[in-house]
Amino acid sequence: MNAVACNWHEFASSEALAAGFSAIVAGVLGDAVAARGKATLAVSGGTTPGLFFRTLSREKIDWAKVTVTLVDERFVAPDSPRSNAGLVAANLLQNEAAAANFIGLYSPSPDVESAARRADGAIGRQALPLDAVVLGMGADGHTASFFPDADDLTALLDPHANANVLPVHAPSGIEPRLTLTLPCIAQAGFIALHIEGAEKRRVLNAALDGKPDLPVRAVFDHASVPVQVFWAP
Repeated sequence: MNAVACNWHEFASSEALAAGFSAIVAGVLGDAVAARGKATLAVSGGTTPGLFFRTLSREKIDWAKVTVTLVDERFVAPDSPRSNAGLVAANLLQNEAAAANFIGLYSPSPDVESAARRADGAIGRQALPLDAVVLGMGADGHTASFFPDADDLTALLDPHANANVLPVHAPSGIEPRLTLTLPCIAQAGFIALHIEGAEKRRVLNAALDGKPDLPVRAVFDHASVPVQVFWAP
């Protein structure tokens, strides 16, 4: 993993990762609150981050000054079992973190394009700049909703995109999606990739060393700070 700049944090278990990772993220947010009076955290969905979310929710920082938003979202209502907003509400916006402000990407709109325009404005007004971004990664090498089979992958990975949020249509994504653009993610003050298991480690190694066409590689190539990789078996 010498092809790009990143810092590797390896833990013996999911529990150890959740504890160590949540302490680091809480420190980043606490420092931002101390420096600017507020902090913004963007998080991802999926099956991996639940334990991390629940652990982070108990960190004792000034959550009332923290805004939580999403890296990406399916074009589904928050009460859908596939909603990232629902996942965050049930796991992260609890305990100490119940005091945080939340900005979702979904809105009840005629189509995902309309929802993306609404989310673009809300993110620009209320969430930027991002102090911390927590990314996940799929076995296909996607992160955020930068799917390899997305209709507009070139636009999604444009490091000079003017938009904050874009709509995504990808067969592997199932529903239409909304995602933060690469510049929004890449310009964050702290960027972490949270992955677990041997298969995802193999995919990440391939992206960083041998297959730079995998979408996750774009974050490493354009990040303003070294990406922090948090991994457990």
